[in-house]
Amino acid sequence: MSLFTYPRRALVSLLVGFVLHLVFDTRAQELPRAVLPKAVVDLRTREGVDLVRGTWRYHDADITRVDHRDVGADLKASGAPNQTADFVPDARGPGFDDYAWESVEPTDLEGRRGHGRLSLGWYRIRVTLPEAIRGWPVRGSTVVLELVMDDYAEIWVNGRLPYVLGQNGGTVAAGWNAPNRVVLTEDARPGDGYEIAVLGINGPLSTHPDTYLWVRGATLDFHEPGALRRRVEVPLVVDHRSAEAESVLGDRPRLERVASGFAFTEGPVWIRGGTQRIGPEAAEGHLLFSDPNNNLVYRLSSLGDVSVVLPKSGYSGTDIGVYRQPGSNGLAVDGQDRLTLCQHGHRRVVRLEKNGQVTVLADRFEGKRLNSPNDLVYRRDGTLYFTDPPFGLPSAHRDPRRELDFAGVYSVRDGVVRCESKELSGPNGLAFSPDERWLYVGNWDEKRKVVLRYPVLDQGALGPSSVFADLTQAPGDDAIDGIKVDEAGHVYVSGPGGLWILDAAGDTLALVRAPENVHNLAWGD
Repeated sequence: MSLFTYPRRALVSLLVGFVLHLVFDTRAQELPRAVLPKAVVDLRTREGVDLVRGTWRYHDADITRVDHRDVGADLKASGAPNQTADFVPDARGPGFDDYAWESVEPTDLEGRRGHGRLSLGWYRIRVTLPEAIRGWPVRGSTVVLELVMDDYAEIWVNGRLPYVLGQNGGTVAAGWNAPNRVVLTEDARPGDGYEIAVLGINGPLSTHPDTYLWVRGATLDFHEPGALRRRVEVPLVVDHRSAEAESVLGDRPRLERVASGFAFTEGPVWIRGGTQRIGPEAAEGHLLFSDPNNNLVYRLSSLGDVSVVLPKSGYSGTDIGVYRQPGSNGLAVDGQDRLTLCQHGHRRVVRLEKNGQVTVLADRFEGKRLNSPNDLVYRRDGTLYFTDPPFGLPSAHRDPRRELDFAGVYSVRDGVVRCESKELSGPNGLAFSPDERWLYVGNWDEKRKVVLRYPVLDQGALGPSSVFADLTQAPGDDAIDGIKVDEAGHVYVSGPGGLWILDAAGDTLALVRAPENVHNLAWGD
């Protein structure tokens, strides 16, 4: 299975810079990973350091005892007073005064520092981007700091250590002697400055070795604009194109594959950068998505790097081997920036709190276990709506584990789970109209491929439905899966044959055909 992005000028202007990410369902070749830079500045040479007007400095970090508190009921440091370990100085922040520190010649970065065994030390350097490197212009390029520390390293840039839920490596310790690659900028401007602080740590921590701190490698790699974005343009066909579709798609739409090699992909949600949405530090924007077959949630960075965010994302039972799709499916973020997941195997909807705890939002209705929650959406007032077909159970509709004899559309308000509709055999994707007066719900049923539209009444209850779109006779094996709505009210439906774009009246504006079947989509930055 592959992930695709669909850039187009008209839609970007319509959605104030949003990009459409589509989720498809067959395997493809992995994208190339190695990209040679156009220029390299070696920060272990005098020439390299002079080019960026930098000076390396070093200072030991000392471990000390400080007053603190035990963990409290809120899982924060609010319990009984205690004493714990910390280290000084704290040299992470921008503007830190390191002038009195030891000045290190670039050619002496391999010199051993620290005092052996369990030791820590700070390396700091300020770099300024030049106009050009041996005639190659720097402006607009992507600049990557690659640093290899013996043994571990944490790297702060301009007072920030960007990290997000589930991150492994990168700007934090990735193993001893591991290359740490940090993207400083994707749009370099000559004269821009970066303050880099590296905390070196001796390791392995458990053995207290008689080794010391030293820098094995430190370079600034300059890449052509967009060179690290792992996108490959693939064929795209647009049918039934109307005049209104032109305003959405543009005159020359294209489709790009941004990641591939998954068993099945579902539930994409874009996490905006510059906010504390997932994790304690502001991070770059990134896409989270589920692989329900492999029981994982992945993160896709803006450059196309893929990593596992949550293993065992939907189930960890002893009978997991009988499940075809035990993992999470739909993902959403609530108004307090908390990730919410539909878990097939555990048959519930859960919220991941910022302290790492899991809160169960819905797992039963009238005392009976849910089937296998599939997709979800939040209303602006915090009400959660989700669909609950039995597709995540090993034998689906015929599974003996079923406790409910229907597949429902539910709401969760003030901790109370309410069934809003029982009329669909396979309720699946769902989305609100921009004014939240209507809720669209798709039906995964090969005999009735319809999107229903429900009026949203007082207190968030749903009124009687009407058929918004009937695609039963459309060619294609798939029924109705993920649904999204843009700010202009156009409805995007993952359905038979591809991605259907409908107007607010349910009329077809376009059918976007792609190399693989479309199963879900999300708006991104």
